[in-house]
Amino acid sequence: MRLIFVRHGEPDYKNDCLTENGLLQAKCTAERLKQEKISAIYSSPMGRAMQTASFTAKQQGLSVTELPFMHEIDWGTTLGAAEAGREVPYEGHPWTLACRLLTEQPEYSGSYAWAEHPYFRDNRLLAEYRKVSEGVDAFLEGYGLERTGALYRCRKECDETIALFAHGGSGAVLFAHLLNLPLPFVLTALPYGVCSVSVFALWPEQSEIVLPRLEIFNDMGHLDNVRKEKLHFDK
Repeated sequence: MRLIFVRHGEPDYKNDCLTENGLLQAKCTAERLKQEKISAIYSSPMGRAMQTASFTAKQQGLSVTELPFMHEIDWGTTLGAAEAGREVPYEGHPWTLACRLLTEQPEYSGSYAWAEHPYFRDNRLLAEYRKVSEGVDAFLEGYGLERTGALYRCRKECDETIALFAHGGSGAVLFAHLLNLPLPFVLTALPYGVCSVSVFALWPEQSEIVLPRLEIFNDMGHLDNVRKEKLHFDK
């Protein structure tokens, strides 16, 4: 199968919708995906993602199915840590903390021990990471891909192309989980912009084993003059 991942268009975070420019970006993205033989469209339940997905759905004559686990991630100090006086700096903002962690302690760049560091151990983000990772695996299992260790095993043939519209944070968790990369490294090394298109190929290589391949990353060529947002991520 192929998984097309699209981040939502330029957001009005306060009202959880797209800006006027974001609506133009979503229309351009629908044109970008017009030639893709998409069989199903999924989206985070949040307004800005659903709005972005709606243009592609209309173009393709499909409905949009909500995936609650792809809701944008939450972050901040956990209640237990706050009560113990262990406040996470920068209000727990994961991109800021990932950059700090990897520049202060570069040994974490390839380490899965990041989850044990106080920046993340005491951060609500960690629970969100687990929720999205587990949700991704359950979702892919519905398409015949069973998580086996760090990879997947193909249990039934699937040649479909599906599209998933979501966010900078929940999408980063998806990238980290599929590619088996530490989340702080993905947050710093693989940022992607509004209405960017990324494509994963999930085909069995030998026997039933699937090695997820990132074939396209952060394609924004379709946005032309409507690419205005400075790269940033918020709730």
